[in-house]
Amino acid sequence: MIVLMDDEAAELRRIMAEGLLYPVFQPIIDFRARAILGYESLIRGPQGSALHRPDQLFAAAKRAGLALELEHVCREASLRAFAGLRLAGRLFLNVTPGCLLNEKLMNGHTRALLAELGIPPNRIVIELTENQQITDMPGILDALVHYRGRGFQIAIDDLGEGFANLRMWSELRPEFVKIDKHFVLGIADDRIKYHFVRAMQDLAEICNASLVAEGIERAEDFNCIRDMGIACGQGYFIARPEIDPVRQLPAGVVTALGQERLSLSPMAGGLGKMPTARTLLRAIEPLPLDANNARAIARFEADPNLDVLPVVQDGQPLGLINRHSMIDRFARPFHKELYGRKNCDMFMDHAPLVVDQHATIQELALMLALAPKHYLFDGFIVTGDGKYLGVGSSHDLMATITEMQISAARYANPLTQLPGNVPINEHIDRMLAAGSGFVAAYVDIDNFKPYNDTFGYRRGDDVIQSLGRLVCEAADERQDFVGHIGGDDFFVVFQSADWELRCWQLVRSFAEAVDGLLSQEERAHGGYMAENRRGEFAFHPLPTLSIGAVRVAAGDYESHREVAAAASAAKKQAKKKAKSQDSETVLGGSIFIERRRSASGEPSRQLN
Repeated sequence: MIVLMDDEAAELRRIMAEGLLYPVFQPIIDFRARAILGYESLIRGPQGSALHRPDQLFAAAKRAGLALELEHVCREASLRAFAGLRLAGRLFLNVTPGCLLNEKLMNGHTRALLAELGIPPNRIVIELTENQQITDMPGILDALVHYRGRGFQIAIDDLGEGFANLRMWSELRPEFVKIDKHFVLGIADDRIKYHFVRAMQDLAEICNASLVAEGIERAEDFNCIRDMGIACGQGYFIARPEIDPVRQLPAGVVTALGQERLSLSPMAGGLGKMPTARTLLRAIEPLPLDANNARAIARFEADPNLDVLPVVQDGQPLGLINRHSMIDRFARPFHKELYGRKNCDMFMDHAPLVVDQHATIQELALMLALAPKHYLFDGFIVTGDGKYLGVGSSHDLMATITEMQISAARYANPLTQLPGNVPINEHIDRMLAAGSGFVAAYVDIDNFKPYNDTFGYRRGDDVIQSLGRLVCEAADERQDFVGHIGGDDFFVVFQSADWELRCWQLVRSFAEAVDGLLSQEERAHGGYMAENRRGEFAFHPLPTLSIGAVRVAAGDYESHREVAAAASAAKKQAKKKAKSQDSETVLGGSIFIERRRSASGEPSRQLN
């Protein structure tokens, strides 16, 4: 056994000494920019060797006491290959926490290598892997301050795999957090996984971190992650790791990104329109990559309003040159003479914020909030199908967001903060325009006015707010739109296949909620004694729900007005049904589903 281990260690030393390790690169997509953010470097041993796979390679290094030396060799091989391939974007380098304190990483060797290769530190993301216990957290924190001060960014790997990386997140405050593939595979069909990832997303927003969903292998999971608003993703569905990886997104991924999806929280900007990055772009003529610094300075001097200059090659944006940063450098003695003829990429940001023209204002704002502070001054590059279109500024973005917030506040219901009539109408019209099938459900409280008159508006508001919360819980936040028309009337646009079951769950939940607001006597009698509209003391039944539902197929209706009228008619039928039946029989409420033939000639049918 000792001989075998000695042979293994000797083979590992030979592989490292002869440079037989090689990296493969897997692209990481930025959903909001609809472009490749960067690449994760994954190391491989020689083909056909027992040490080809990385798990076998690093296990052997650990047994031989060569783990840190192997990491150093892998890091150098990854950096040299990344520079040699001239890959765009960021490079995610896997590093164990203990390696951060190793003198080979701290002694300036890596910084010298980056300078030799022409890779700015702000393009490197140190990805901390959780394969060893952290014994010196203060030392790790000090090391990260050191690296961040030089421009590096930090990521932690496999969030959700263990408790240790939750502590790492809270202590290290990384710029990127990778979700363990267990929570990504099958997320489109697993509500528990969905809510776990949603909770991670809430934490990420609080911590100003970008989530990266690992292990995306199915189109359904890709679409789900995209629609959730997760920042980034990687996996076989996007592209496999390769020695020479893809530079542009594969056609299938571009198609999936281009699929029209309807926002569940529409904002202002005209009927059915949501402001996008394209509305903010300025068409600035870019610099070619072979331009020199003198040419860039001349452009800035000729146009006092020009704050940044994009650098583009063959339509692909490569970087941004900041006006104030460059002029400040050239104002120093002899800098114009020394650097004027040098290439313009010398002073440009090699990892600018690049967004697709279709990225929404909300997505763009989140990207800027999570990005390094200098992006607020530099702005962002806007692309279409990966090609340069123009540049946008943070000032214009803030102005648009302010306008949207004012408009959103005007259209939201003040009691529940749910979208009001205007957003409801806009969402229905967008659904109709897209030809998407859906179910329109009108939700109304029966016997609410006498309850409100008897117990006061405060308890009445409690019932309405409770219903608003229950409607949101009954709906699928990934697919269904919930709006508050006003008073005790709510409107739901269902895309969920199990919409009818959700409606019955809502009826039962509301009955239980009302029951909890009553006294024991009121609960026992199923109602209360109070004056009616004629001033007579009479018995009033408890508030219940009536829901009118209409199935809408492509071509059935032309506008939100027709859909609203049909749903209102169905709601009236539900109320008649409730009056004609014992409330206990209908579980504390009534549902009427419009089953008349649709405009397309097909009969509307109930989903079971």
